[in-house]
Amino acid sequence: MMLKILTPLLLATFALGGCVAYEPAPPPHHYGYRDGPPPPRYDGDRDRDRDGVPNRYDRAPNNPNYR
Repeated sequence: MMLKILTPLLLATFALGGCVAYEPAPPPHHYGYRDGPPPPRYDGDRDRDRDGVPNRYDRAPNNPNYR
């Protein structure tokens, strides 16, 4: 009696077990570093507007016509 009930139940479970659909998680973002994204860069010595004056000494660091 128990085998007659258990056999169709197990067959149904195995047949429907593979029908579950899921979306896999996206791969982790690869930064080239082990601990996550790189630290922010220090821009104090850069000359973004190329006027010859580093940004930390420039009065208008985004204006190439003003020193």
